[in-house]
Amino acid sequence: MVDVGGVATMERPQRWATPFGLDVSDDDIEMLLKRSDIAAIEADRFPAHTSLEGVLRNDARIVKYRQGDLVVREGDYGNSAFLVLDGNLRVVLAPKLPNDMLGRHQTRKKGFFEALTQLWTNETIPEVRNISGYKQQGLRGSADSPDARVFLQDVPAVLDEHRTAVLQEGALFGELAALGRVPRTATIFSEDDAVLLEIRWQGLREIRKYDEGWRRKIDQLYRESALKNHLQESKMFGGLDDEKLDAVSNKVLFETYGSFDWNVSFQRLRGGSGQEPVLARQGEYPDGLLMIRAGFARVSVKHGTGERTITYLGAGDHFGLGELYAAWKNPEIEDMAMKTSISALGYVDVLRVPAPVLEEHVFPFMEAPATTIMDLASTPVADDALMEWAVDERFVNATRAMVIDLEHCVRCDDCVRACASTHNGNPRFRRHGKSSENLMVANACMHCADPVCMIGCPTGAIHRSVQSGSVIINDVTCIGCGTCANSCPYSNISMVAISDSDGRTITEPTTGKPIFKATKCDYCEGQPGGPACVRACAHDALKRVDFQEFNSTGSM
Repeated sequence: MVDVGGVATMERPQRWATPFGLDVSDDDIEMLLKRSDIAAIEADRFPAHTSLEGVLRNDARIVKYRQGDLVVREGDYGNSAFLVLDGNLRVVLAPKLPNDMLGRHQTRKKGFFEALTQLWTNETIPEVRNISGYKQQGLRGSADSPDARVFLQDVPAVLDEHRTAVLQEGALFGELAALGRVPRTATIFSEDDAVLLEIRWQGLREIRKYDEGWRRKIDQLYRESALKNHLQESKMFGGLDDEKLDAVSNKVLFETYGSFDWNVSFQRLRGGSGQEPVLARQGEYPDGLLMIRAGFARVSVKHGTGERTITYLGAGDHFGLGELYAAWKNPEIEDMAMKTSISALGYVDVLRVPAPVLEEHVFPFMEAPATTIMDLASTPVADDALMEWAVDERFVNATRAMVIDLEHCVRCDDCVRACASTHNGNPRFRRHGKSSENLMVANACMHCADPVCMIGCPTGAIHRSVQSGSVIINDVTCIGCGTCANSCPYSNISMVAISDSDGRTITEPTTGKPIFKATKCDYCEGQPGGPACVRACAHDALKRVDFQEFNSTGSM
């Protein structure tokens, strides 16, 4: 930063200011460019500011895995794809690996008396841990280690007991989850020592954009494995036969808007800089139906000199159907422009179905849409205040937000004490947060529909519970790196120094540094009565809500 005439100036942050792999060398680049699968990429089609060499140097990294290392876990969220450079990997087909083998928390419902005894057996010392259990988990590396990951301790036994498929040199995997922001569909581990090229989604997007071969490969993989299923789940396309479904899927376009790690762009918006990427603008003619595959989008209408939010869309929703159908039904009317705009809330992945495809395969066989987004544009502004606030703060992401009615709350802190009683004396939320009129969303994990905190966790310690869908942290495999806490857009994850039962801070033996663990609300996972905070509130001031349902009622 430079002080020029009393004004602080600095270079604008650039696309590749922070490379994905800090140790990618010139020799690595030379080796990659000589490989047949990389050499086949048409490097001359890349612009000078985004060269293929630049993508490999800044958006990729070479990662080494040892035998048994888990590369990806089924259900995890990730932002990268992998190309096998050397070695063999195994895809677990059936049966699935158990949660404890994947380094995840094994949830067990507490019995009534076990839950009751928590009231008088809690520790008086904060964040006490019994570290003897940590050594039993197959875990390599620490917070400062580049190879921190969970590994399978008996690979031959896994191969004997599970049906697997082999991934060899040249195999590409993980691209669908990386580009579509959906959970990984399978667990993959290293059968022997292996070397992979990991490409973050931004680089994958660039390669797909400028190289026709990779675009065809990636798109075809998605069309074959997921697109037809996605279309069939929609009422519009569910009744089509295989031939027509193929015709539709072959014309669908894949588009992404915003940043995959949307917490960063969200913080910039909070600071007053940046703007939401626009997918379609009010006044323009709709050229296709937008189907939301992942993420969230804001639907707004012009209001004075600004925009007024009328609703938001998430996975499974669509935009533009009313205008497209009206234009097809009434071709004599020229002014069929869109009455609303749609923009990405951080990140959104969409499928665009061109209008001619709908006119040929869908509209002749469907009834007119009963209610469209256009109808919402006439609702009173006062009715939208809660919606506007929820969208601006990204609370629409919440499936279990802690909402407190400040008119009924007497600040007795019974909710905090109840939380502490069920978590060994340690409360897992803070009774303050963003508020709108009489409602406040407390700083408690919201168990998001789009959990950006999971992206980048090296050991998969933060994950979604298979049983309940809650976002929870496995204390045993958490290495205290802070990735999840830094990624949470709502500051709902804390890093705490852990202690033994005598109150001594537990430290690393070599460096003497304190050991930290990530903590947050786990929605009282395993407690027989559900979230203790709700049960403890005698004034009915606190509820855990799904904001999608909450906004439909607008009340506690």
